[in-house]
Formats: sequence, C-alpha cells, structure tokens
Amino acid sequence: MARFKRKVVIIDGVRQDEGTITNYMLVACMVAAMGGLIFGYDSGGVASREFFLKKFFPALFPIDSNEKNHANLYCKEHRKQYCGRNVSMCLAGLIYLVGVSISTVGIVVANYANYLTADIKGGWGWRIALSIAIIPALMLGVGSLFLPNSPNSMLERGQSDKAKELLQKLRGDSDVDQEFQDLVFASEVAKKVDNPWKDIMKPRYRPYLVMCILIPFFQQFSGINAIMFYAPLLFRALGFGEKALMLSSAITGVVNAVSTCVSIALVDSSGRRPLLIVGGIQMSICQAAIATFIAAKFGVSGLGALTKSETDLMVALICFYVAAFAWSWGPLGWLVPSEICPLEIRSAANALNVSVNMLFTFVIAQSSFLMFCHLKFGLFYLFAGFCVIMTVFIYFFLPETKHVPIEDMNSVWKEHWFWGKYIPDDALPDRNAFRNLHVDYSNY
Repeated sequence: MARFKRKVVIIDGVRQDEGTITNYMLVACMVAAMGGLIFGYDSGGVASREFFLKKFFPALFPIDSNEKNHANLYCKEHRKQYCGRNVSMCLAGLIYLVGVSISTVGIVVANYANYLTADIKGGWGWRIALSIAIIPALMLGVGSLFLPNSPNSMLERGQSDKAKELLQKLRGDSDVDQEFQDLVFASEVAKKVDNPWKDIMKPRYRPYLVMCILIPFFQQFSGINAIMFYAPLLFRALGFGEKALMLSSAITGVVNAVSTCVSIALVDSSGRRPLLIVGGIQMSICQAAIATFIAAKFGVSGLGALTKSETDLMVALICFYVAAFAWSWGPLGWLVPSEICPLEIRSAANALNVSVNMLFTFVIAQSSFLMFCHLKFGLFYLFAGFCVIMTVFIYFFLPETKHVPIEDMNSVWKEHWFWGKYIPDDALPDRNAFRNLHVDYSNY
C-alpha cells in the first residue's frame, strides 16, 4: 500500500506521531468529500439560465420591450412573486479545509457546466447542467457502501479488535498502539458526558458557545451567499448578455477555488486571526465599493446603464470580495469552531455550528431578493457593516489557536482578557496526570 512520509515530532518530551496518509485514507476522504462537491455544485446552480429563470422566476423578466428598456435594477414592485432557491441539503458533516476546497470545486464545475451547455436549445441546457450533479451523488452513495465505521464508533460499541485493525489499515502501519490508547482514553472521557447540550450551557463553556453561534452567523451575514447564489441575476440586471453573465459567474467560481487554496497554504503559518481580520477588512471595503458604485449609476430609482469598462469594474469588485471570503471566513468559519471545543461538548458544539450556518444560509437565500428590492444598494452597505462588526469581534474576542493541541485549548482561553473569567482553574490541563493516567485496556 502506497503511503506518504510519516512525520514524528517531540513536544515536551512526548512523542507526537502525526500519522501517515495512505491510499485507503485518501479514497475514504474523496468519497466523503463528494458531499462538499454536491454542496458547491448546488451553489453554482442554474440561476444564470434564461430558460430556467423564465420558467421558475418569471417576475425577473419584463413583460414587454418598453418595460425592458426602463427596467428597474432592484425590483418590480407591482409583482407579488418573491422566490428564493431551495437550499435544503444534506450536510455530511465535513467541516475541514479539504471539504471546503472540494465545495469550491463544485461551484466552479457548476458555473462551467452552465457555460458549456449555454447553446443547447429547447430548454435542455439547464436540465443537462443540473443533471450532472448525479455523478458525484452516485459516487457518494455507492462509495459510502464500502466505507467502514470510524475507530471511535467501533470502540464505543465494544469492537476494540476491529477498531485497531481499521486504524492500522488507515495508517498503513502496524505500530499504532500509542494512538489506539489515545482513542481509548478519549472514548472513556466521552462516556462520562451524560448530556453535552446541557454542559455547553455552563459558564465554563461560554466562549465556545458564543463562537459556535456568532462565527457561522457572521459568515452568512458577510453577504457571500447573496453574491454566490444570485450573482448571475445581478449580472443580468446590470445588462450582461447570456454568455457574458455565465462567463462572469464562472470567473468568480475560479477565484473562489484558487483563493481557498491560498487559505489552505497560509492558515497554519500565518494563523487564524490575521486571515479573518484582513479578510473581513477586504470584504467590507468591497461591499461598500459595490454599494457606492450601484448608488452612483442607478440611484434609488434603479434606472441606469453601465458601459463595458464599468461592467468590468463591477465584476472585478465582486471577484475581490469573493477572494477575500474564500481565503478567510469561508474555510475558517468551519475550521475555528471545529478545533476550539473541548471533547466533552464537541458533538453539541459542532452540531450547533452547522445548524446556525444552515439556518442563516436559508434566511439569506430566501430574503436576498426581497431585501435588494426594498434596501436597494443599501443592502451592500448592510453587508459591509456586518463585515466591519465581525472583524472587530475577531480582533477583540478570538485568541490565536494555531498549533494549539486540544488538551491545551482551555489554557489559551484562560489567558484571554475577556474569556479568562469563565474558565475555571480546574479546566486547565495537568500534563503529569494525563501522562500517568491508567486506563484498563483489557476491556478493549
């Protein structure tokens, strides 16, 4: 079995094995990542296809040529139909950077599928583009039949021998005793937690509770899904032709994917806080610039037009905004909540993080048209304001967590100027006690 180089480091005199990446592990991750690709493909969507929009969103199109020549950028107030896309989807639980990058690949594939099928007549273009999602769905469904349970879940059900065998297969090495003992210890700790949802409400877990609610909330109210879901419709309203608007959407998808790779490359060297803060500043500037640009060209009435150079500038502003999100709040909005929470509340905290994110994804998707209609260019000022607020929040309330092992996470929060008062002294790790801890492994 092929495997990559194994890395071992020594921390405080303790051997820390960072494991081996085997082909078996890669295949398992790729199958699981299909969930992220489907998520991204749905986000890229068919919202740019004229035939699709006329069938399901007729209020977006003028009734006659006279109305077309005097189209309002923001909305048509005499219409009563306000529709948003259906964003209900099954989230497989992937919250790590690899999953985020796969999701961006899905967005790129969706945008280019729209572009390549644009010339297919008779309304079949958008149907073909939409049906391509069957491919990753089949890969996920069929592949999941061959994926094993995790070693942790096997331990919880008393299948210790199978858990160890699977761990050896994943690592590509028979010497997994230390890691297996760590898993057994973690399983013992988890069994002592009766109700993680009750525990997470305790004052000692207040920092984690706040972060798992506000980070996904701010991630959505940065305005990213209003842009990514409805960028094709915005481009159409700005006067883009069918091919031009699909190409512009595809370009923003590529920017999204490339910028996510930048985050993956820098997150462990630059840290979480700098990326989140600089990304937030860049997003707020871009949102304010977009709002000002639309206000100058279309005003409150929504009547106006853009020259070719002005449309190019609008696309550039949107790309700068998407790039800022993709290398900061996009992946880190998932990474930070997943890595900061203690083991005893991690299941509840991660569930809360995902739930809040999906809830406000739904809210933004369903309300963006309506808000754009009533707030007009002010919608982008609103998102810019949220970007400023969340940047200030990160600056004052999120400590740096790069290279911090989970057993030391409480120490980081204990030293924080605000959160330290919530972390009791008995929550700090006793390394000697941990090292000397005896667990009866005969039961495993």
